[in-house]
Formats: sequence, C-alpha cells, structure tokens
Amino acid sequence: MVIYAYLRVSSDRQDLHNQRHGILEYANIHALSPIQFIEDTVSGREKWSERGVGQLLTQTALESDVVIFSEVSRMARSTLQVLEMLECCVRRGINVHIVKLGMVLDDSMQSRITATVLGLAAEIERELIVLRTTEALAKRKAEGKTLGRPHR
Repeated sequence: MVIYAYLRVSSDRQDLHNQRHGILEYANIHALSPIQFIEDTVSGREKWSERGVGQLLTQTALESDVVIFSEVSRMARSTLQVLEMLECCVRRGINVHIVKLGMVLDDSMQSRITATVLGLAAEIERELIVLRTTEALAKRKAEGKTLGRPHR
C-alpha cells in the first residue's frame, strides 16, 4: 500500500504549507506513512484528468493505495468532477481520505451522497468567489481606480 497526498493551489502566489501540515497531522493520527506528496499549481476548474491528480488516480495509484486530500475543494470545484474522481477511485480500488472532514470515501451509498453534497458546496463556493471578484472590480472601476497589473 502506497500513501499519496495531493496538494493543489490555484496560483504560484499561494502556499501549500497549510495543506501539507493538515495532512501530516491527519496521517500521524491514522498511522498513514510514509507519504508521497504530489504538488500541483492549477485551477480547480481545469478538468481533473488533465491535472496531476488525473495521472495519480488513473495511472500511478494502484488497488489498496490511499490518496489524501486536505478538503474536497482541492479535488475539484465541480460536483461532476468530484463524482468522476470518486468513481475512478472506486473502480480502481483506491481509498480516498478527506482530512478536514475526517472521512474516508468509498463505494458506499453514504460516500456517494456525501461526495455529491460536498462537490456541490465546492462548486457554489467557486461561483461565489467569482461573483465577489466581479463585484469588487466593478466597484473599483466605478470609483475610477485602475484595474489590472500596473504598467512597468
């Protein structure tokens, strides 16, 4: 059994430290070691199969391996993608752990319902972030402030 931890940030200005720390604490409590960390800097909107997690789940991880995510939003930002990832893991016999929920997602009906609800929550969160950003930019524009990167 190999234990993988998938860490994802959307931009290189973000830090993986908090995800790594949470996963290490979880792994220590659950005696999951050693851990192979997979780091990715890509938007959660990108299709999961085209990110580092895609290769991990479809090629690298094998039956009975464990893949740890700090939270569902680190898997994907759409309900459909979260469910596709879970289906791939179930089909290949890969165990998925979600740290912030203290949960193991498997082939059970309860896991599928939970994954659906959590995936939907991540999708709504993403849409709210986009809405808040759009509103803030519109406000700045109305105030006559410069938008975008500064000119050099």
